[in-house]
Amino acid sequence: MNKSFLTNLIAAAVFAAGYYFEQPLALYGGLFALSGSLTNLLAVHMLFEKVPGLYGSGVIQARFEAFKLGIKSLMMDQFFTKENVDRFLNKEMSAGTAMNLEPVIEQIDFNPTFDGLVEVINNSPFGGMLAMMGGSEALAPLRQPFVEKMKTSVVDITQQDNFREALKGQIEQPEMMGDITANIESVIEQRLDELTPEMVKEIVQKMIREHLGWLVVWGGVFGGVIGVISALVAA
Repeated sequence: MNKSFLTNLIAAAVFAAGYYFEQPLALYGGLFALSGSLTNLLAVHMLFEKVPGLYGSGVIQARFEAFKLGIKSLMMDQFFTKENVDRFLNKEMSAGTAMNLEPVIEQIDFNPTFDGLVEVINNSPFGGMLAMMGGSEALAPLRQPFVEKMKTSVVDITQQDNFREALKGQIEQPEMMGDITANIESVIEQRLDELTPEMVKEIVQKMIREHLGWLVVWGGVFGGVIGVISALVAA
């Protein structure tokens, strides 16, 4: 049983008990808790899915192109730098061994990519709601899972046969050696063009949905507290 469902179930039970036994504290506490948890559950859902009539929903998919550009920038700025390319060519290609880019990827700092994702969420219609839950700090537990998943995803991309063959074919052409970075960038663009908005959504969704479930829990908790205070004030 996931956290979101359990929170809504408890809030609904408290509300029903308060209504049946005519207990204002339980009634208002359960009602406000259910309202807060359902609202946050909808907000988490709207991050990934487009909801007709609700502006700003599906923000992850809507920023699909920005996400791809972020991956490209990361790979070109930190992975395929001139120094790394020279080292790779001298060591890997001259020895005639299979291309293994994983050791280089392990040294890449993926934190700027996570910061970019947080910025996208903060600048979306959900920024205000996130601020109520602690702002960007509420997403801090997602950083390490995100970094690990991104490393795995980039390694998977570079280990695909079509990526390796395209990269090797480009850099082995004598006339291309003088502008190798541009050709590598072209290969990366071709591979990223194979990504779809649905694939990007699944990558991000698997990483953060579990952690964002706590937004639903705390929405229920804070809603319940507000409901109890409202009942006391009304009394």
